[in-house]
Amino acid sequence: MNNDFIPVANPKAQNEALKEKLDEAVKRVFSSGWYILGEEVRLFEKEFADLLGAPFCIGVASGTDALILALKAVGTKPGDEVITVSHSAVATVAAVELAGAIPVFIDIDPSTRCMDPSLLSDLVTEKTKAILPVHIYGQPAPMQEILSIAQDHGLKVVEDCAQAHGAEINGKKVGTFGDAGAFSFYPTKNLGGIGDGGAVITNSAEIAGCIRELREYGWKERFVSSIQGMNSRLDELQAAILRIKLPYLLENNKRRREIGTRYCQAIDRLGIVPPRQIEDTLHAMHLFVVECGNRDEFRHYMEEMGIGTALHYPFPIHLQPAFEGRIRGGTDLSYTESLYERIVSLPMFPELTDMQVGRICNALRKWYGKRRTG
Repeated sequence: MNNDFIPVANPKAQNEALKEKLDEAVKRVFSSGWYILGEEVRLFEKEFADLLGAPFCIGVASGTDALILALKAVGTKPGDEVITVSHSAVATVAAVELAGAIPVFIDIDPSTRCMDPSLLSDLVTEKTKAILPVHIYGQPAPMQEILSIAQDHGLKVVEDCAQAHGAEINGKKVGTFGDAGAFSFYPTKNLGGIGDGGAVITNSAEIAGCIRELREYGWKERFVSSIQGMNSRLDELQAAILRIKLPYLLENNKRRREIGTRYCQAIDRLGIVPPRQIEDTLHAMHLFVVECGNRDEFRHYMEEMGIGTALHYPFPIHLQPAFEGRIRGGTDLSYTESLYERIVSLPMFPELTDMQVGRICNALRKWYGKRRTG
C-alpha cells in the first residue's frame, strides 16, 4: 500500500500525535508496580463517568465482556430472551448468548438504522427480560420510545454503546438512559486503547456493585467468591492510555462530524445516501456509512483512487453461518437485509487532513460523473 493511500481507520495516527504523553503514561504504570485494577483504573472510571454524566463506571476487559456483565447484573438468567438487532457487530449477539440468554431479532428503522421501537411490543413474551438497543455507527437509538415500551412491559434496558462514545440525545449522553450502557475501547473506537478494554456505565449503585463482583470471580472479599463471576479486569496500562485520550474525545467527535458534513455536501444529489440527520441527536460519527447502488464497482473505483472503503458489516448477524436460521425474528428483517446490499463505509477518523478529505470528496464527485458518462 502506498503512502498516499487513505485508510478507512487509522488509530496509529492518534497514537503518534500523542506519543510523548502516551510514553509517559506507560512509564508511570511500569514504575508503579501495580498493573491490574489500581489507581489508573480508578481514576479513569471516575473521569469517564464524569464526562458521560453518570455516577458509576466499571472498567472491564472488553466491550463484549461489558455487555455480558451488564446483562447479568440487570438480572438476565439462562433462558431469558433479549431483544436486539441483527444490524450490529457479531459481538452484540455473542454477548447475549455468552450471558446464557436467548437473542430475539427486531428489524431496524430506515432513518436511524437502529432498532425500530414500533415493532418491540409484538416481540415481547413472558420470557423477555431485556431490550438491547445498539447505537450503530455512533447514531443514537430512539431511547425515549424504547424506555417507554420497556417500562410498559417491566423490561430492563442495556445500551450497546461500543460505537457511540459521546453521542447524545437532547444533550444527554448515550449509555445513561437505560439500566446500563456497555462501551468498547478497541483501538479503532472513538475512544480506543492499545489493545482490548471496555466499561459499563450505570446510574444504579446496586448494578455497579454487582458488576464489580462479577468482573473478578464474584469477590466481595479477596479470594472469597460470593457469586459466580469471571475474570474481566481493565488493566492499568489501558486505563492510563485511555486517560490521556479521554480529554480529546469530544473535540475529536466534532472533527468527525465536520468531515461527515463535507462528505454530505459532496454527495448531495448524487444518488449516494449519507447518514440521516436525526433531530435532537448528536452523532458520534464513529463510522460514515453511505448507501449506494453498484457497490462493488464503487469500492473498486475508490481503491483505484487510493481511498479505502469497508463493509460494516459483510452480512447481518442472522445471515452469519453461526447464527443463520436459529434465532427468533430472523425471518422478518426485510429492511436490515435490503440495507446490507447497499452499505459501504468511507474513511472516518479525526486525523484526516483537509487535503485528504478534499481528495475523498473529489473522488465521490468524479464517481458520479463516471456513472453518468459510463
